Amino acid sequence: MRKLFAIPIAGGFAALPALAHCPLCTIGAAAAAIGASYLGVKGAVIGVFIGAFAASMGWWIAGLIERRWKSFVPGQKWLLVALSYATTVFPLLVKLGSSKAFMIDIAGGYGSLLNRTYLYDPFLVGSLIGLAAVCVAPWLSTLLTAARKGRMLPFQGIAITFILLFISGTVLQLVM
Repeated sequence: MRKLFAIPIAGGFAALPALAHCPLCTIGAAAAAIGASYLGVKGAVIGVFIGAFAASMGWWIAGLIERRWKSFVPGQKWLLVALSYATTVFPLLVKLGSSKAFMIDIAGGYGSLLNRTYLYDPFLVGSLIGLAAVCVAPWLSTLLTAARKGRMLPFQGIAITFILLFISGTVLQLVM
């Protein structure tokens, strides 16, 4: 029985440190997307968390590759983030996506650029907002650290990311 408990404990001491951009952000965004779908929130809000998960996963993989093998392609991080986003979000559009319409009636006859009905997908809009939130959060964290003269708050990066995601999700739940 002692050996049964000794193996996981020894494995924990032998484990390498995480080589991730932000594993808490990745896991948290995935958990938030799953939780949001169970709570019945709108597709746009689920899209925010799925987009954040995809971007965070892309940053995670890019950091792992860069630490182990260095960069071989210019803009490799952004390419991996875009690839992760595309392979995560676009397959889910079939299940979670739905088109909605809005009309712009400012000037000109119907069919002109400023007088037309446009279609959009709330899930796709939300996922782009989630992607932007995860990509902007490290920059905001750096600004906050600089404003605090080099001192960071505990869990500052994940807190900023989830504050951005929470605000985005709340606004989209109320507006869309």
